[in-house]
Amino acid sequence: MKENTVTHRATPRLPLQAVLFDMDGTLVDTERLWWEAVETVAVGLGRPLTGADQPEVLGRPVEYTADWLGAVTGTPAEGIAAGLHREFADRVRTGIVPRPGALRLLGDLAREGVPTALVTASPRAVADTVLDALGAAHFATSVTADDTERTKPAPDPYLAACRALGVDPALCVAVEDTETGVASAEAAGCAVLAVPSLAPIDSAPGRTVLTSLEEVTPDRLRGMLAPRELRVMSWNLWYGGTEVDDHREKQLKVITETGADVVGLQETYGNAAQELAEALGWHHHRAGDNLGIISRHPITARLGDPEVGFYGGTGVRIRLDGGQEVAVWSTHLDYTPYGPYEARFDGLPAAGLIAHEAGRLGQMREILREIDTAAVPGVPVILVGDFNSPSHLDWPDVEWPVTRAAEEAGLRDSYREAHPDPVRDPGHTWSPIHTEHEDGSGRPEPQDRIDFVLHDGRGLRVRDSRTVVAGTPRTWPHVADNAWPSDHAAVLTTFTLD
Repeated sequence: MKENTVTHRATPRLPLQAVLFDMDGTLVDTERLWWEAVETVAVGLGRPLTGADQPEVLGRPVEYTADWLGAVTGTPAEGIAAGLHREFADRVRTGIVPRPGALRLLGDLAREGVPTALVTASPRAVADTVLDALGAAHFATSVTADDTERTKPAPDPYLAACRALGVDPALCVAVEDTETGVASAEAAGCAVLAVPSLAPIDSAPGRTVLTSLEEVTPDRLRGMLAPRELRVMSWNLWYGGTEVDDHREKQLKVITETGADVVGLQETYGNAAQELAEALGWHHHRAGDNLGIISRHPITARLGDPEVGFYGGTGVRIRLDGGQEVAVWSTHLDYTPYGPYEARFDGLPAAGLIAHEAGRLGQMREILREIDTAAVPGVPVILVGDFNSPSHLDWPDVEWPVTRAAEEAGLRDSYREAHPDPVRDPGHTWSPIHTEHEDGSGRPEPQDRIDFVLHDGRGLRVRDSRTVVAGTPRTWPHVADNAWPSDHAAVLTTFTLD
């Protein structure tokens, strides 16, 4: 185990250096007021607005919309701009309303010491009126249409705000409500939270779309800066961990230090999934007395038979930040007969070994059928578990059929993707506490890779995969004081999300 035994600590989340807020339609409900102002001026010019005019109005500076109205009506833009300023300012003074959750979020950021900036395409006079209403003390700086040569959708306003704050745009989140503002923030290199006010905005890499600021916290904003990753772990808890003292605390320490986001559990011994999830503040799913899945992300669906026996599979769909869903399945296959024992101790040839896999192969095929039945187009699938069978990718002379069946169903072995050479990187998961066979004969215990994290490759790429064991476990039966509360090594795969 030594060559692959590691304790993997979570990659620290990137620091949130600042949050940059658009004004109109994002912090205050002025998008409607701006539309009404433009509509009033446009009607006076004999050109009523329609929905098709939104791109020329929403998120645009006064001068842009004035030039556009002037072009379509044949009227000098200077006079139109003055009228737009007057109509909008009158409405702001009398009709400004903070967006739901805006003041609470500003207060939360202030309490956590995260600086904020106001970045708007409105002129300084209008911005100052809004700042007075919201509380100018909430903002360390403000950038308006009067402060840069170019305004949105150019990146200049957001770059100016970052310079004023002395922060890196890549470590900032911009909060916007229009495509124009989103384009400006993304061009500046900021992560973007879009909360559309009137016109819809599509999700995109590096962009999160929500319906309201009410569900936004500083931690959620920090999460938008973290690499788009999902850490998935497979872990056989070994009778729930009960063979080791203080097993629950040790399990929680492992999960926390690995930075795992989702853990597929086997041998849960009843309530392990629920107890771990409650201690972590996570979500959980239990199936029967042996299988469970815990997730820091919300569970949106529970898949498979909830009353599955000791061997079998269970699954969930989870919803990641940004709305993407992933299906995660955990499985445990029968441990008898155990192929490596038959190969090493009994000298059974490959044909016999393969024939003796019939029971596990049937269990795997049933799980694959359940996965296929529950599949949703566009939702990636991850299958983890203790297969109690080696991989055909590791043994040059045995085509182990369980992993081959999973491969033929379109599932990839994440560990072998990260470590293609089984000689250099064996990735053994059985067993960190058994160096000699339990029968007392003194025979070396066969070491092998029988725990897996598989995936179907849709929207997921393997960034890293490794085995996980805490400390240096003492061997059986002197295991009560081990820091590692299991007889299996866990497998942790870090995926990046397309």
